[in-house]
Amino acid sequence: MNSGSKAFFLVIMTIALFCGFLPQFMTVQIPYNFERLHVFLFNLCSGGSIILYYTIGKKRITAPVVFFIIISIIYAFFAFFNLYIPAMVCSFILASIVASIRIRRFGFIPGFFKKDVSVSEKFHQASMLCLSLGLVISTLVIINNEYLYLISMKKLVIDTFFLGFSFPLSLITMSLMFALIPEHLHIESHSLKEAGFWAINLGVIIFFLFILFEKMVAQLLISGMLFIAVIVIFFLYMRDGKAIQQKNFLTSGMFFLVMTAITGIAYIVLEFYPNRDPQIMKFLLKLHTFTSLYGWNLSGLSVIIRYNDFPIQLHSRRLIAFHWFTVLITAPIGAFSKEFAIAATISYAFILYRVFFSGPADHAISQKD
Repeated sequence: MNSGSKAFFLVIMTIALFCGFLPQFMTVQIPYNFERLHVFLFNLCSGGSIILYYTIGKKRITAPVVFFIIISIIYAFFAFFNLYIPAMVCSFILASIVASIRIRRFGFIPGFFKKDVSVSEKFHQASMLCLSLGLVISTLVIINNEYLYLISMKKLVIDTFFLGFSFPLSLITMSLMFALIPEHLHIESHSLKEAGFWAINLGVIIFFLFILFEKMVAQLLISGMLFIAVIVIFFLYMRDGKAIQQKNFLTSGMFFLVMTAITGIAYIVLEFYPNRDPQIMKFLLKLHTFTSLYGWNLSGLSVIIRYNDFPIQLHSRRLIAFHWFTVLITAPIGAFSKEFAIAATISYAFILYRVFFSGPADHAISQKD
């Protein structure tokens, strides 16, 4: 990826983070949800585009990805301003772009049940399929909620489905991780990897259904099962993953994923208590969001952006520590403090700059880092 493309993603990702802090800087009440921009600019505009770039496999960003970027930004602002008809048109265009690239790369029918398809590729296919289906399903929810009113459910709201755009990013990061694990290295590895693939995908789908039907106990059980699946995957990755520089970033990402699971479970548990503190709930939800988007998902996207550049001249352990400090402390407090919000945005932009623009390193430096 060239420098201009990296600079674009740095800017759009930084704006995405700041949009999450923007309401506290507004001096007048505005009837629009800035969380939508926060989610769309990172998950769809940045994340979706980077997934397509990785799937196409060219060193430079090609025309379909550029078109996706432009339409996704337009879509984000239409959705933000509640202009749903043009937003739906954009959504179907985006879904068509994703589907055409997926079919060209993997074929029409996903190879989830094929034995000769690696688990890494299955996660990659699932990421692409989830991205296109997410666009279509969110449009169907808009049609239902704004025009047809066929289904009435408390949790069947547009913003709930918009949050689902983070799942393709999670799946592509899983794909990168499993790509570092050699096939059939241990007898039990293949079975555990296959089980991990189905546990993550089916688990998240079932969990989402339980959210819609407001089944709190079932949510807690499924989240616990997902947590166990993550731990098993983490064990396989640490034991069998190739010892290269990318592993530092993805290992950090896995720790972020574990933290995401813990904060998610804690949030569900607190939901059972009627006298829970709303401020604590808000902080915990923000911590969960930041560890998921700007911790776990960013780790995978960073590796994709620098995919052809590793090893890179970067003191990755120091940067990873600063990344953790920003995501776990500065950013969540920034949801309550303007000063911390500004500090978190600047810190985040610095992290992106260091990751995206560090030059190449020799083998000795890469092993030391």
